[in-house]
Amino acid sequence: MATTAPSDFQATPASGGSPLLGDAEFQFLRDFVYQHCGISLSEQKRQLVQGRLLRRLRALGLRDFSGYCDVLRRDPDGELGDLASAISTNVTSFFREMHHYDLLVDELLPRWLEAKKNGGRLRIWSAGCSSGEEPYALAMVLAEALERTGSKVDARILATDLSPQALEQARAGTYALERMGGVSEARRNRWFLRGEGSYEGLACVHPRLRELVTIQPLNLLHEWPMRGPFDAIFCRNVVIYFDKPTKQRLFDRYAGLLEQGGYLFLGHSESMYGLSDSFELVGRTVYRKCVP
Repeated sequence: MATTAPSDFQATPASGGSPLLGDAEFQFLRDFVYQHCGISLSEQKRQLVQGRLLRRLRALGLRDFSGYCDVLRRDPDGELGDLASAISTNVTSFFREMHHYDLLVDELLPRWLEAKKNGGRLRIWSAGCSSGEEPYALAMVLAEALERTGSKVDARILATDLSPQALEQARAGTYALERMGGVSEARRNRWFLRGEGSYEGLACVHPRLRELVTIQPLNLLHEWPMRGPFDAIFCRNVVIYFDKPTKQRLFDRYAGLLEQGGYLFLGHSESMYGLSDSFELVGRTVYRKCVP
């Protein structure tokens, strides 16, 4: 899930009788969020987390944060997605960090399609797909490469996220036109259906893109049902708020699912420096799995 730190959003002050987040409840939430989401919440985040979670208290009909902690104790998995959505902000766009897509179009996709033309599979994972802009942008360049080469390769994109709200929008595949600034006019015409009437100002992704993308809920810190191997993994703007041990474990797990020589794409402010010996830097926040 692509996130920003809790310090990046405005909290709603607790006033007018709103419940306060006490020491014991905040410590429980800090431990819970770190264990299940890999995000470390400092003491300075207390008021901000309190403001965001007040919405969950109202949604669940709870009177105080002690009751919310009890909900997490009774059913951690059931509430985890909404908790993660509450304390983080999904930030994404179509064709964000365009140099990654340029590498795919100019080098990687032609190479992979040629190598797999006699029956191989091509798999890309968007880990932290947020509301779907990233996997659908990947689907556009993949579909174009398949059309351009006439390839019949079995090619698919897996898109996962922890946030139920983000996944709901990704599955809907409908976006406001003002959110499509990164999509060229030619691609808008080719890969989107423009809304009319009550859907004016909206665009829906083409059915062909939906065919290429599988959207599933997944917590990166828990067990992974897929076995791979993947040719590329996009995990951009996800690990920036993880601590060093969590990043190391995640990168090791990614290495285990990538093809030899497979690629891992990180966000513009993320780095693998000093965190893994399984990858080599080959471009701007582009890493290749080392071949023994």
